[in-house]
Amino acid sequence: MTPPIRRALISVSDKTGLVQFARFLAEWSVHILSTGGTAKALAEAGIPVTEVSDHTGFPEIMDGRVKTLHPKVHGGLLAIRGDAAHEKALRDLDIAPIDLLVVNLYPFEASVARGADFKTAIENIDIGGPALIRGAAKNHDFVTAVVDPADYQAVMDEMRSNEGATSAAFRRRLAAQAFARTATYDAAISAWLGRALKEPFPQRLALAGELRQMLRYGENPHQRAAFYAATTEGIARPGIATAAQVQGKELSFNNLNDTDAAFELVAEFRDGPACAIIKHANPCGVALGSSLADAYGKALACDPVSAFGGILAFNRPLDGATAESVAKLFTEAIVVPEADADARRVLSQKKNLRLLVTGGMPDPAAPGMTVRSLAGGLLLQDRDAAVAGGELRVVTKRKPSEREMADLLFAFTVCKHVKSNAIVYAREGATVGIGAGQMSRVDSSRIAAWKAAEAGKAAGLKESPAIGSVVASDAFFPFADGLVAAADAGATAVIQPGGSVRDEEVIAAADARSLAMVFTGVRHFRH
Repeated sequence: MTPPIRRALISVSDKTGLVQFARFLAEWSVHILSTGGTAKALAEAGIPVTEVSDHTGFPEIMDGRVKTLHPKVHGGLLAIRGDAAHEKALRDLDIAPIDLLVVNLYPFEASVARGADFKTAIENIDIGGPALIRGAAKNHDFVTAVVDPADYQAVMDEMRSNEGATSAAFRRRLAAQAFARTATYDAAISAWLGRALKEPFPQRLALAGELRQMLRYGENPHQRAAFYAATTEGIARPGIATAAQVQGKELSFNNLNDTDAAFELVAEFRDGPACAIIKHANPCGVALGSSLADAYGKALACDPVSAFGGILAFNRPLDGATAESVAKLFTEAIVVPEADADARRVLSQKKNLRLLVTGGMPDPAAPGMTVRSLAGGLLLQDRDAAVAGGELRVVTKRKPSEREMADLLFAFTVCKHVKSNAIVYAREGATVGIGAGQMSRVDSSRIAAWKAAEAGKAAGLKESPAIGSVVASDAFFPFADGLVAAADAGATAVIQPGGSVRDEEVIAAADARSLAMVFTGVRHFRH
């Protein structure tokens, strides 16, 4: 066991719990060194404190940019206790050992998130703090490094249990947290500078995240998992990572993946109420409506069988009437920008149902990056923020009607969120059949048509809802067979990127069946 803590250096930007913790240290006869605003806060609270400039005999200079970068500070942190040469240096240079470091850094990430200009952001880059943290964490055999106010209580408990000292295991755990903090801090700065320089793909990639939740397991029970909120600029994004869970069981790995897919999809629609129902990261029903309840009913009708045990997302605050409707279906989770008191009351009767409230909607057109892991590597790419509409080209003899065009754009938007190969049939602002993740496009087309027919039978309809629908494909038809399957199912208009060497063959097949077809010039593969 190391000796009791006798001297601490405290310099914090976040002063949460500061006075209570420092008062505890003073009660344990710990001599406190401090700087600037922290020293002022402690003195005003009546806690004995020595300014670092008095300790070093060197004043703060350059508007506080240089205050702790001094041998009397870093020597006190880095000296190896019991090492004869180090002990001699301490005596000869009159350096007092520092046993406890309490530092949290200038709020660089928060400043950037608030839209700070370049100069302000630069001034919020902490230099002395990371140097102190790294020194203390390196020498954790003797020094306790604390970088998070959430750990103050644990330090107090340790000192009470160890007669004013801390255990080696405890110091090592805090050292790991300390190095993680400086790493994420530097990652945030690196990403911000890269974006300012318009260099989204740097030579060395630094990503950062903050633990939000330990998960019971991953996709399967034998896999360990945790959920991190991204803090790297360009990766961080409003949505599931910023949502508050109002009620329900703990979210699982698959819940989180599916709620994200659902919310990102429904965020595409801004002009009216929309609902998306997701199962295994693929939509099984999406619709626009005159109200949320109307949109939900239309989305559910697309595939009520698959919707059982799925995830619901809405793009408007959830109301009581809609909550009454969705409460009739077994649902794993619901994610909404907000939920009114009636909705919360209704859903509170379903104790296991998870309700997530995000406080807003992500912008589908906002720039950003996505990250995916490979064996031994990472894939980084721009978010798919493309929206069809600007370069639409009618390539068939018949032009789509106004109603068909509206449904085509709706279906193509949904298609963007369906795993490839993706086919979406839609009618009157609602999906009626979805084919996802097949190895051939014609199979996706046939599956979507079959699912539409089955849903029609379940609803007691005389014919398949695909009859009179439009169809969207996330990529071009490599052969005419996928388009023919859609026509056979009853689709009257098609939207696809175009660009196949067989485009003329596909266009001829569409003309032969009096289909209207639109090329977007935009592909939406999703793997």
